[in-house]
Amino acid sequence: MANRLCEGRVAIVTGGGRGIGREHSLMLATHGAKVVVNDLGGARDGTGASASPAQQVVDEIVANGGQAVANGADISDFEQARQLIEQAVDEFGRLDVLVNNAGILRDRMLVNMTEEEWDAVIRVHLKGTFAPSRWAAGHWRELCKKGEAVDARIINTTSVSGIYGNPGQTNYGAAKQGIAGFTIIAARELRRYGITVNAIAPGALTRMTEDLGSGERSEEQKAAQHPRWIAPICTWLASEESRAVTGRVFEASGRMLAVAEGWHRGPTVEPTADPTQLGPVVRDLVERARKNAGMDGKDLD
Repeated sequence: MANRLCEGRVAIVTGGGRGIGREHSLMLATHGAKVVVNDLGGARDGTGASASPAQQVVDEIVANGGQAVANGADISDFEQARQLIEQAVDEFGRLDVLVNNAGILRDRMLVNMTEEEWDAVIRVHLKGTFAPSRWAAGHWRELCKKGEAVDARIINTTSVSGIYGNPGQTNYGAAKQGIAGFTIIAARELRRYGITVNAIAPGALTRMTEDLGSGERSEEQKAAQHPRWIAPICTWLASEESRAVTGRVFEASGRMLAVAEGWHRGPTVEPTADPTQLGPVVRDLVERARKNAGMDGKDLD
C-alpha cells in the first residue's frame, strides 16, 4: 500500500477481537500501525472470558506482515486499564492512539430492567471509556510537560441509540450519550497537550446487533451494515492527518458518513417566577422548537 496513513503509530483497540473492533484492528495494521488488540473475550452480555478472539486477530495481523500483541484486560477495571496503556508503551516504545470500542448489551424495557443490567452496561461502556482514556491522557500529558511532541488520538464509540434514542436501551443509550458528552468535554481539556478526542456512532451488524430490529435483512442491507464500513473513519482519525479535528461525533455505516450535530439552544423567552403562567409559554416554545431526532437522525414526525 503506497499511502499508509498510520505508518509507525501505535494503537490500542479495546474490544478489538470481534465485529467492529476487529475491523479497526485489521485496517489500522494494514495502514502501518502497531496494534494492541484488547478483548476480554466475553459473551455479548459481558459474561465469561476467553483469550481466543484477541489472539486470533493478532495472528491474522502478524500473518499479513504486521505487528500486534494481544491483551485480555477488563477495561472497566481501573488498574487493568493502567496496565493496558503500559503494555503498549513497553511493547512498542510509545502510544499514539486509543480506540475505545469494547461494549456489551443488556437490553430491557425500563420497567423490567434490573439494577445489575443497568450497572453492567454503564460500567463496561462508560467506565470502560473513562479508565483507559484517563491513563492514556495522563501518559501523553507527562510527555508534553517534558517538552516532547505529542500528536495523540482518543477515538470513542458512541451510538445512535444514545445520541438519538432507542426504546429498550435506557442503560445502553445513557452510556452512549454519556460517551458523546465525555468526548466533547475531554476534547476541550486535552487539546492543549496535542491530544484529539472524537467519537464514532457506527451502524453495523455484529453479534451485538444482528438480532435487533424486525424482519429479514436483504443481502444489500447486510452488505451496507458490514462492520468494515466503520474502520475507514477510525483509521483516518487515528492518523496524523486528523490533528485539526476534535470534539466531533461521526455517524458511519455502509450508507453514509455524517457529522452528528449536538445540542443547541432553541427558542427562548424571558423567565417568569409564576408557574401558573408557564402553560401557554412552554407550549409555544415546544411548538417552535425543532423536534427530537429519530434513530435515522431526522426529525420525528
